[in-house]
Amino acid sequence: MLEPYDGKLSRTVLRREGGGNTADPADYSPLVNRLKGQVIKISPNSTQFINPMDINANYSEEDNPLSLKADFILSLCELVVGGKEGLLPVEKTVIDRCVHVVYRKYFENPTPENMPLLEDLYNALLTQDEPEARHVAAALEIYVKGSLNIFNHHTNVDIHNRIVCFDIKQLGKQLKKLGMLIVQDQVWGRVTANRSVGKATRYYVDEFHLLLKEEQTASYSVEIWKRFRKWGGIPTGITQNVKDLLSSREVANIFENSDFIYMLNQAGGDREILAKQLNISPHQLSYVTHSGEGEGLLFYGSMILPFVDQFPRDTKLYKIMTTKPGEVQAEREKS
Repeated sequence: MLEPYDGKLSRTVLRREGGGNTADPADYSPLVNRLKGQVIKISPNSTQFINPMDINANYSEEDNPLSLKADFILSLCELVVGGKEGLLPVEKTVIDRCVHVVYRKYFENPTPENMPLLEDLYNALLTQDEPEARHVAAALEIYVKGSLNIFNHHTNVDIHNRIVCFDIKQLGKQLKKLGMLIVQDQVWGRVTANRSVGKATRYYVDEFHLLLKEEQTASYSVEIWKRFRKWGGIPTGITQNVKDLLSSREVANIFENSDFIYMLNQAGGDREILAKQLNISPHQLSYVTHSGEGEGLLFYGSMILPFVDQFPRDTKLYKIMTTKPGEVQAEREKS
C-alpha cells in the first residue's frame, strides 16, 4: 500500500502460473524494508493483529457507514460458513441484525476500547432466536475461541507508514482467503482516511483470484474495487492463476473497471478465453504465446500494445526482488 499519487487508475496483471515472472507475497518484504516501510506479518503464531471489525467515521460516503461494513462482514461470514450456495437469506438477515447491535456501543462513544471484536458478533448471534444464527455462530467459534482466533483481537499495529506490506504467507490454506479479505478491508479504511486529507492510495493485491471464488466475497470485492477508484485509490490485482480468475462471474466487471491490463505469457486454454474476453486478435495473441521473461501485451483504453521489458539485472532493485533460487543464493553468499 503506497500513497500519495495523483491520478485514477486500476490495473490487472495476468501472468502464467509457474512462469518466470513470479513473486511470492512474502518476497515484497525486502523491498518494503529497504524503503523504510512497514511489514506486518499475519500468521497463527504472530503477535501482530488486525481487527476485522475496525471501522472509522469516513468508512462510507453514505450517512450510515454500517451499510458497507455489513457487506464486508457478510462476505467474511460466507467464507467462514462455506458451502457452494453461500449464505442463506435468513443467515444474512440475522448477521445484518447483529452487526447493528454490536456497533451500537462504539458509535455512542467511539473509543478504541469500544471497537467490537469478532467475539461480540459471535455472542450476539447466540442471543438470536433463529437456528440459522446459531449455525453461523458455530462456524465462527473456531475463529473466536478455537485455534484460528488470530482475528479476534484489537488492532495493535500502526498502519500509518507511507508503505505497508501485509505478509499473510504463513496463514495457510484455511485462513488465506479470510486474511486477504480482512486486509482488503483494512486498506479500504486507509483509503477513506487518506481521501479525507486529499491523498490517494496505491493498493497491490497478489493472488487476486482468491477474492473472486465465493459469490458474496466476489461481489463485495468488485464493489470495493469500484469504490477504490472513486475515492482516489489505485488498485492493482495480480494473479498467476488466470483460470480461476476467468471462472468468476465477476471477471467481466473487473476487466471493465481496469484501465490498464499487463499480460505476460499465458497457457493455451487461458489464451483462448482471454482472446474472447478482451477481443485479442490471433497476431496479438502470439505475443503471450511461449513468450520470454518480461514480454507480453499491454492494454490501455482501446489500445493493445506488445512490449519487451528487459529489467536491468545490475541494479539494487533487481537484486532485492529476484526470486530465482540461484540468484538469491548468490546474493546470500556475497553478504
